[in-house]
Amino acid sequence: MTLNKRTAYFILAFTLAAALHGSAADNTRARLANAEAVLNKLTDSSRHGIRPDQFAKADCVAVIPGFKKGAAGIGVGFGRGFISCRNGDNWSAPGAVTLETASVGAQIGGEQINIVILSLDKGLRSKLLSGRFAVGSDAQAAWGNGKAAHDDTDAKVLFFGQTEGAFAGFGLDGATLKADDSSNQALYGKPITNSEIVDGQVDTPEVAQSLVAKLGEETSH
Repeated sequence: MTLNKRTAYFILAFTLAAALHGSAADNTRARLANAEAVLNKLTDSSRHGIRPDQFAKADCVAVIPGFKKGAAGIGVGFGRGFISCRNGDNWSAPGAVTLETASVGAQIGGEQINIVILSLDKGLRSKLLSGRFAVGSDAQAAWGNGKAAHDDTDAKVLFFGQTEGAFAGFGLDGATLKADDSSNQALYGKPITNSEIVDGQVDTPEVAQSLVAKLGEETSH
């Protein structure tokens, strides 16, 4: 890619990401309900989604309902969701996260994708819950369903995508998972980090208890 094309790409990518971010209103309660619905769909045994043995290996699970792709051929995308991790036999209260992509290549554009992310390595937890987790550089990731799915023994993070009942994906390199501080403020009524939430420094809010209970159901299978 030439310097002028690269510069133009980054300007366009920044503009699209800002527009997508700005359009995502802080409707935390609705997104919690949507996250549970997505988890139900992608763990339904009648669908080609997450297998029980894959879920059993997960240390942390992130759910991004309605991830939006910004443009065909550019790959900019943005979505907001929640992450929970195992604490013994239980799952933690959910911390809010965003998922962003900005990559050049053959991408699907203008689609809305439901995504569930499984982190399989407890050693990744601190980085996963930090301000920024970069897929590819911080941990190798792979799609767990769809045409791109394969048994990658080196993959520490598995992505599952679904739209209109079918698999949907995008290039994972360059995808970043970040803390969503404004949603955590809305959910817990005070500034709090995802590490503090997962470490049990707050109780699970009533509005999030159904999502956490669903995680527990999948663990018990």
